[in-house]
This record gives sequence, structure tokens and C-alpha cells, in this order.
Amino acid sequence: MEEVAPDLSLHVEGEECPLNYVRAKLGLERLGEGRVLEVFVSGGEAARNVPRSVREEGHEVLAVEPAGGDRVRVLIRKREGCRGA
Repeated sequence: MEEVAPDLSLHVEGEECPLNYVRAKLGLERLGEGRVLEVFVSGGEAARNVPRSVREEGHEVLAVEPAGGDRVRVLIRKREGCRGA
């Protein structure tokens, strides 16, 4: 997979669900369509729920990968035709 440079990076490790998703959604609202958000979450529930929730919003999840320790990196492309998240 080609490496994609994120336009914005957020660290929400340790945040509980759904706050980690809310922070990711707010990050997406700051970006223009087609831009990429990188979110670092704790493993487990957050690593499953954040990608699932952003997909349900219509965004593209480019990657979900280990980032060392209990951290997971989620790379999200903001959907086209969307002003907010």
C-alpha cells in the first residue's frame, strides 16, 4: 500500500468510547473533503469502534495498523461532498 501523508494527526489514546470517536469526528470537521486524518487510539474496543463508526459516516478507512505498544493508527480519508464530518 502506498504511504499516505496525513493532513492532521490526533492522539486520543486512553480516551474512552465514544469520546475517542467524537474527537476523530471533530478532527474530520476541520478538514476539507478528500483530506486525510490520522488518529492514534488505544487497542481493543477503540481500535474496532472508531474505524467502524467513521465508515458508517461514509468516510474511507485507508489503514488500521499497530503503532507500537497498545496503540493503533487509523488513517481516514474524508468523504467527498461533505462539509462537516
